[in-house]
Amino acid sequence: MAKWVLYHTDGCHLCEQAEQLITEVLSNTSELLLIDIMTDEQLIAEYQITIPVLKSEKGEQLFWPFTLHTVREFLAQAE
Repeated sequence: MAKWVLYHTDGCHLCEQAEQLITEVLSNTSELLLIDIMTDEQLIAEYQITIPVLKSEKGEQLFWPFTLHTVREFLAQAE
């Protein structure tokens, strides 16, 4: 089961950068679920101007811009 969700959309270069940062930090990339916000009207309304957004299974969110350091901190505190 995924512990982390990355809200993104195709063609978003910031989303691609975010995914790269997250996969560098995560030891198990199967814990990351990628969700394209364009598949759901509610997600579009919630995230269209804030993607990429990393969300923990507890509902905590990390909004772009983030760095390797802030991703590490977020993953550690959300464990």
